[in-house]
Amino acid sequence: MKALKIGDITVTTPIVQGGMGVGVSLSGLASAVANEGGIGVISAAGLGLLYSDYSHDYSEAGIWGMRREIRKARAATKGIIGVNIMVALTHYPELVRTAIEEGVDIIFAGAGLPLNLPSYLVKGAKTKLVPIVSSARAARLICTKWFAEYKYLPDAIVVEGPMAGGHLGYKYEQIEDEAFSLQSIVPEVVAEVKKIAAAHNCTIPVIAGGGIYSGEDIYKIMALGADAVQMGTRFVVTEECDASPEFKQSYIEASREDIQIIKSPVGLPGRAIGNSFLEKVARGECRPSKCAFNCLKTCDIEKTPYCIMLALYNAYKGRMTHGYAFSGSNAWRCDKILSVKELMASLRSEYAHYAAREQ
Repeated sequence: MKALKIGDITVTTPIVQGGMGVGVSLSGLASAVANEGGIGVISAAGLGLLYSDYSHDYSEAGIWGMRREIRKARAATKGIIGVNIMVALTHYPELVRTAIEEGVDIIFAGAGLPLNLPSYLVKGAKTKLVPIVSSARAARLICTKWFAEYKYLPDAIVVEGPMAGGHLGYKYEQIEDEAFSLQSIVPEVVAEVKKIAAAHNCTIPVIAGGGIYSGEDIYKIMALGADAVQMGTRFVVTEECDASPEFKQSYIEASREDIQIIKSPVGLPGRAIGNSFLEKVARGECRPSKCAFNCLKTCDIEKTPYCIMLALYNAYKGRMTHGYAFSGSNAWRCDKILSVKELMASLRSEYAHYAAREQ
């Protein structure tokens, strides 16, 4: 695999571990991936719940939790550490500022368009800014806005296809439409980004994610022009994943039919593993009476079918009857727990084997 370069950062293995909340990718998983030459990513979602012992104020606890997780990851690796901060989070600005203060290598921002992300940079900051998009149009919009307002262009761009886990930037009817498949949109995004980069005499790498499972998948998507891949599902079933054993087991036990598209309180469709909790949600049995966290800008307590932050936190803790696991479309293929070292070695080997066959 060719190394990924993001500005002055060199990533020896061009694999970005997707940021997965709540609590699925924290410093443990992120540092393990970074130690194997990839980019390890801490998810900011739900840190206010995970660090509620520090403060009963959800926002304050979340900011403290971000500092702690970044510092713990830094203590465990000399590799590249990123954070994933959803634009939809109510304390998104404070989390971004905190990540920059802590000198995190990269901020990945999605679940909404991060149109003002460069405004949080301070003099001397080395943090790279990487938006997550689902189309060439979104990539162009962000590049145009950032350069016009801040004279700044993305340090890289993640394009996420509709086979990803968690929240999807697609309409329901687009998810199974081949025109919106990762294989269709990657060349479009690459072409658009190359055009923008050429106009500004710079390089903007494109990272592709969503449904990528094997080394063969990595080879094929990079052959379409991607400079690297983002993978989430495969890293859930690793020893170092920060989620509970029960959470990981839900992946191993899942069948293809168990993977379903749900309506999230964030206002986006999402992909998850069906279970008894989601059946109760469908029956309208999980409506919250009050908002305990005020964690999402787009969540309306009068209309939300359940508290997503609490449901994901319960799953992270292993209480699967009171929550559920987001997953990519290939989660049903997971059949055992590996170490991150074993997984990364397997992906490299599969990639090399397929590359040799193609050449």
